[in-house]
Amino acid sequence: MRKQEIDFILGKMLDSHKNVSDLNITVGKPFQVESSGQLIGVDLEPPVQKLTPFQSEIFALNLINQDRRLTEILLSHGSCDSSYELPGKARFRVNIFSQRGNYSIVLRKLETRIPTFQDMNLPEAFHKMAEEKNGIILVTGATGSGKSTSLAALLNEINEHKSVHIVTLEDPVEFSHPHKMATFNQREMGNDFDTFASGLRAALRQAPKVILVGEMRDRETVEIGLSAAETGHLVLSTLHTVDAGQTINRILGMFSTEEETQVRIRLADTVRWIVCQRLLPKEGGGRVAAFEVMGSNLRVKDTILHGESEGKTYYEIIQAGKAFGMITFDDYIVELFSKGQVSEETAKAYASNKGIVGRGIDSVKSAKGESTTDLGKLEVDTSYGKPARRF
Repeated sequence: MRKQEIDFILGKMLDSHKNVSDLNITVGKPFQVESSGQLIGVDLEPPVQKLTPFQSEIFALNLINQDRRLTEILLSHGSCDSSYELPGKARFRVNIFSQRGNYSIVLRKLETRIPTFQDMNLPEAFHKMAEEKNGIILVTGATGSGKSTSLAALLNEINEHKSVHIVTLEDPVEFSHPHKMATFNQREMGNDFDTFASGLRAALRQAPKVILVGEMRDRETVEIGLSAAETGHLVLSTLHTVDAGQTINRILGMFSTEEETQVRIRLADTVRWIVCQRLLPKEGGGRVAAFEVMGSNLRVKDTILHGESEGKTYYEIIQAGKAFGMITFDDYIVELFSKGQVSEETAKAYASNKGIVGRGIDSVKSAKGESTTDLGKLEVDTSYGKPARRF
């Protein structure tokens, strides 16, 4: 299979449906795309009902393109990451992995246009994040929830208004930022540096004001990231966690118990914002993002230092901090429901606390004059407790 054939198939897959986010190549299934969160088979000429192990392996080898480093990583670790460009159409983040002796491939479509706050309808707190001078901002969520896109919009806002040096460490480079007011240096793992830890260590000698680290994967990266934040840099990064509390606990879990107190002090001093996001099915098709935003204040710092306790959880602190731009997932989901962007079933299914979301939905319905219960008209049972009449 030649490159022209690979490009032809990828192009057909991209054009097959709207809102394509991923291309999936798995043995025993046809070529598939993920459209609005659903996997759908793609019709090709000639038709491919089930991919063979040989076809998927040839596809994988063409995407690796004789790169010795990637080949060694794939053989030794069982999976590898790279990027691929379809000229004039799209760029992809590629993951090739082995499963049951065969190779599978997932290509994540990368947007070519740099997103803005307005495009993505991001919470107001993101404007405050763009004004930060130092510290750590973490954007967390599951794979494919839009973390990289939100960070790209944040970097674009800084690029529009600040004359600073920005260094990004990515795996691979997803959004290619033009030089506006800021100066961008975007480095790709494999081509420009070998690990996030070594790339971040080198970045400290490159005089940046803002450093983007693709992912906080290990203890060493977190440690250098904390050092960078403590020495006046603004560090942006991602983690695979579902909420603010779990994010703090995940970082603490990377260190030994003897180091925990010291790490808590450093986190309390450096964490500026933690944003968690999820993608929900949207009414009428497509998906919409829901956010949880936690900023830094005295209560947050105290909880990071001493841990959560009764009446002093991260969830309760975020609820109380709404005036300062903080918001819980549950409140954000109720807002989406009130705007008609998600259904009641979706809102409850994706809630962190179903009781809170249920009460919020009832309030919205009451304000609109809608019924909040399916119970019929209530009447007093006048015969209750009276002896039955005998005839």
